[in-house]
Amino acid sequence: MIPLAPARAEPRRSLDASMQALRSWTTRQYVAAAGFSIGFALLIGIPTVLIPNPVFGREVPVTAWSYPVWIVSSLLAGMLAATYVRARTDDAPEELDAAAAAPSRFGIAGGVLTWFAVGCPVCNKLALLALGYSGALTWFAPVQPFLAAAAVALTAGALVFRLRGQTLCPVGAKSPAPERPAAGS
Repeated sequence: MIPLAPARAEPRRSLDASMQALRSWTTRQYVAAAGFSIGFALLIGIPTVLIPNPVFGREVPVTAWSYPVWIVSSLLAGMLAATYVRARTDDAPEELDAAAAAPSRFGIAGGVLTWFAVGCPVCNKLALLALGYSGALTWFAPVQPFLAAAAVALTAGALVFRLRGQTLCPVGAKSPAPERPAAGS
């Protein structure tokens, strides 16, 4: 029989590594996280009229769950963006390979889903064109809480993946160089 303990230990290890990475952040990374969070909050909040403004309007009132989703998504997106900020200026630049680019894609998908989740269902041109006014209210509006949950889950997963990678596989860690044969040999 296969023991289940190692399978249960993996998520805990990822969270522990993520917390360790957050504790090792510099002031520069925390400031970047705050700035990115505010920027994301404005980017989503102004056009979706979560922040009332004279430029954009909304046909359907904001739902009560939209504000917590917007705030949590903004914080997670800001922290995720800050994982791409180098701790020190003398760190080696990070090279993105296919595996390292996956969190970026999940973070972008989370941001787009946040937009669709907290936006007005009939102000969304894609939903309005595809479903019409009544279809947007009947079919798209009830799906928005599920989009919100998916957005938060994708962004949180991307953040944990990036933070875990900073601890378990730090950039700039030097591996021993292979010995070269002498020039005269």
